[in-house]
Amino acid sequence: MSEAGQETPHWFDGDAGPVVRPYAMTRGRTSSVGQHRLDLIAVVAAQPHAGDPEADRTLSPEHVDIVGLCRDAPQSVAELAAELDLPVGVVRVLIGDLVEEDLVRVTRPVPPAELPDEDILRDVISGLRAL
Repeated sequence: MSEAGQETPHWFDGDAGPVVRPYAMTRGRTSSVGQHRLDLIAVVAAQPHAGDPEADRTLSPEHVDIVGLCRDAPQSVAELAAELDLPVGVVRVLIGDLVEEDLVRVTRPVPPAELPDEDILRDVISGLRAL
């Protein structure tokens, strides 16, 4: 309250977003060692031996949240960014940290060029029906 009995205006509100800026979460880093593998549809899963990430004092709360979300079910990078309400670039750096610590693993979907040809699949199905 100010002297006149009026409330002092705040410089932020609930719509302003997180008070901690993204570059602070990544300690100023914009990339990580394994980030080249982290496109939006890459799938992140917690390692079975990850243990309790909350007990590790070197991990930030965002790191712990990522491991927790991936422990329940594998998540894509895009899903993690949306769930945590963080920019994708920040999530990529944080996931890279977790990969280095061997707390999560990342798998990429098969590129379309490596998928079997549709004609081959139809021939296989026809062959199986003929049996």
